[in-house]
Amino acid sequence: IAAGATEVSVFGAASEAFSKMNINCSIDESIEKFEEVVKSARHMNIPVRGYVSCALGCPYEGSIRPAKVAEVSKRLYSMGCYEISLGDTIGVGTPGSMKRMLEAVMKEIPLSALAVHCHDTYGQALANILTAIQMGVAVVDSSVAGLGGCPYAKGATGNVATEDVIYMLNGLGINTGVNLYKVMEAGNFICTALNKTTNSKVAQASFNTGTI
Repeated sequence: IAAGATEVSVFGAASEAFSKMNINCSIDESIEKFEEVVKSARHMNIPVRGYVSCALGCPYEGSIRPAKVAEVSKRLYSMGCYEISLGDTIGVGTPGSMKRMLEAVMKEIPLSALAVHCHDTYGQALANILTAIQMGVAVVDSSVAGLGGCPYAKGATGNVATEDVIYMLNGLGINTGVNLYKVMEAGNFICTALNKTTNSKVAQASFNTGTI
């Protein structure tokens, strides 16, 4: 806030084990701490976004019950988070598990307050995002060039590539207001600077064939 932040986020989890590894406290303890953050932020009219990690699977606990995701989501929303981003942190989700999880969460908080955050470790991110969109979710988190990861989720790749999400949405006739070519340029720039290879299939195809 002192640095001029216009929005803050709190990162919860639907897995006790991941919560302890990622933020060094239990789910209940994290909620208690978040309440103070949200209260202070709202007092200064700063919006707070809530995240629920491991919504579709945990590297330590395995499968996560949709009811648990719904419970944590409801607690974050009830304390004042304006939006809840449901994260497939290790990318193990499928359209089926995404559907079941969203059905549970949508019984507890408004659809308009939901977002999805899909990692592409198992190549399911776009399919999962499409499922969420078809169920009415209108906010999708993504990462330019698919960069990223998590130190407490060994082997997990970055969030789904922004380029690939935009390409899919363009094909669905959904106007994102985002210029795909500019995003690919940004991805190329950051990958060059970091000496990384883009994880975007769209960018790879464009650079290799020049067809996009």
